[in-house]
Formats: sequence, structure tokens, C-alpha cells
Amino acid sequence: MAPSDVPLLYSYRRCPYAMRARMALLVAGIGFDAIEIVLRDKPAAMLALSPKGTVPVLQLPEGGVIEQSLEIMQWAFATHDPTGWWARAQSTANLDLLAVCDGPFKNHLDRYKYPERFDGAGRVPHRDAAVKSLLEPLDAHLQRSPQLGGESPCATDIAIFPFVRQFAAVEPAWFSTQPLPALKAWLSDWLSHPLFGAAMAKLPTGQVMRFPAFNAGESA
Repeated sequence: MAPSDVPLLYSYRRCPYAMRARMALLVAGIGFDAIEIVLRDKPAAMLALSPKGTVPVLQLPEGGVIEQSLEIMQWAFATHDPTGWWARAQSTANLDLLAVCDGPFKNHLDRYKYPERFDGAGRVPHRDAAVKSLLEPLDAHLQRSPQLGGESPCATDIAIFPFVRQFAAVEPAWFSTQPLPALKAWLSDWLSHPLFGAAMAKLPTGQVMRFPAFNAGESA
């Protein structure tokens, strides 16, 4: 059961959906407790709240439950967003990039990273399709501005970044040779960003822990 004063987030450190939920909560300055789950032994309390069995799941202090990462982000920024992270994310270009990320790109990413789990074309065609579907358009966008929010980041940056990070980590040497200079600079900046460092804090597995605080002013 969640404490009465803060939300409780069921999370998995390396899951990109959980990453973007944690980053949004941190940017919004919302204190929260977290439970780092074990994928092969999911907590009964989490499954009772959300039978879908995937993270993130956010239990609100008043008892409500938010089961999808983008909805957690929206709730976080609706709660506190003085510098406009959510508003800057609502352009047609950003919404289109996010739709591709969560749709075709994620489909190709799964088949690129885990080809043994899928029948079909194998790794390379899905790798190349992922580049065409998202990474090339994203690079073109970032050549015009350093962040998807313009000069400052927005919710779309932190919604897409964890998935690009996951893609780049499959074959780092190959990725380093790709002609995506703006994308690679953006990815490098986010990998070293204090917000990402805070979001990747290690927690003991299976215990309710208060997530470390983050100074949201650092990420504006």
C-alpha cells in the first residue's frame, strides 16, 4: 500500500518506459517512493493494482492508479510544471516523433535487440528500419535545435531518449559510425545529464524506498 503522503512507483531500473516515468516525476519535483521489481517474480500488490504486469505503475496517495508511462508523465507535469516541459512537447512534430517511437520504432527495436525471440527477417533489417523510421527524422529535427523543446528540453526529449539509448547500446561500435551527428550529440548530452543520473539511482530490490530528491532547476 502506498504511503499516504506520496505516490508509490513500481519500477524496473533498465526499462525505458519506467525511465521516462521516473524522469518526469523528478523534473516535476514530485516526491515518490519506489519499488524495484524482479521481472520473474512480480509483486502481488502490483499485479492487484495492474493485472497487465508491466512497469511502470504509479499508485497515487488517494488510491488511484496510473498504469501507462505517458499518462504518468502527463500527471506529473499537470501537477507541477512551472517551466513548460509539457507545453513544449505538444507541437505536431513532437507528437509525431513520439508516435513513431512508441509504435514502429519500438517494434523494430525489440526485433533488433532480441532477434531470437521473433521469427522473421533477423536483426539487420529491423535495425535499418528503426534508423529510417525514427533516428533519421530525429537527427534532422535536432539539427535545427539542440532539444526537441527548442533551446530547452521538453517532455518529448525524456520520453524518447531512453529508447534511443537502448538502441544505441545494442551495437555501440556500429552506432558510432552512423551519420547522425545531431542525434549522437543529443544522446551524449542526455547520458551525462544530472537528471538521467538521478533517475538511474540504484534501489534495493523489493523494498519500498524514498526515491532520491532531484533539483529540478538543474534540468530546466
